[in-house]
Amino acid sequence: MNFKTILFEQKESIGILTLNRPETINALNRTMVEELEQAFDDLERDPTIRVVILTGAGAKGFCSGMDMKESAAALFEASPERIFRFQSRASRLYYRMRTIPQPVIAAVHGAASGAGFSFAMASDLRMITPETRFNAAYINIGLGGADLASSFFLPRQIGSGRANEFLYSGGFMSAEEAMQLGFASRLVPRERLMDEAFGMAQNLTEKSVLGLQMTKEAINQNLCAASLEQALAMENRNQAFMIAALKIEFSASHPEH
Repeated sequence: MNFKTILFEQKESIGILTLNRPETINALNRTMVEELEQAFDDLERDPTIRVVILTGAGAKGFCSGMDMKESAAALFEASPERIFRFQSRASRLYYRMRTIPQPVIAAVHGAASGAGFSFAMASDLRMITPETRFNAAYINIGLGGADLASSFFLPRQIGSGRANEFLYSGGFMSAEEAMQLGFASRLVPRERLMDEAFGMAQNLTEKSVLGLQMTKEAINQNLCAASLEQALAMENRNQAFMIAALKIEFSASHPEH
């Protein structure tokens, strides 16, 4: 994978996807949108990669959000139809993060604002450093506070009370708050961030490939389950499928039984 705005490398069965525009604190622009689309398409078809780590290049932060210097003038001159197409394309990235089969671990340092906050929300696990801070910056630049899947993910992840406050105010969630609210799963020193993320990813690669994929599917579906009955139906279907798959695998490896 050869890209201009992102980096991708594979170590063992772990893919490391790095937002690579450090001069802008890895701001999202049109080229990055296109390259992330390609990266997610490739990941969806690559069975050799079992877990993905998403991080940002440079010392300043994870992702500062949409690159307004590059896109603002173009968007203001564009027709409503073109603006809508670009908005829809950018927002689709967060859906794609949920539909690729691999669990995504966000390794977040420094600022994760706007689109960067949404990258963290759309990930399966979030590992942060003491300097990490998140905010839904959209409202601070005159836009609606709910953008790029934030109004879907954040209330489900931390509850509507605090989520609404962050979306309405554009205020920052500190690393301490992220841990207290259950938004992040681990707080680690900056110098240990990638080592710890890789260790977590290695732990996941020791699990069943199909089991990880089915777990992600069940989590996705049950985020919006209308009832406990619906959630149990998804879990029961997956577990029955997994037991049947294990039986087939065992029979193939132990033909004497």
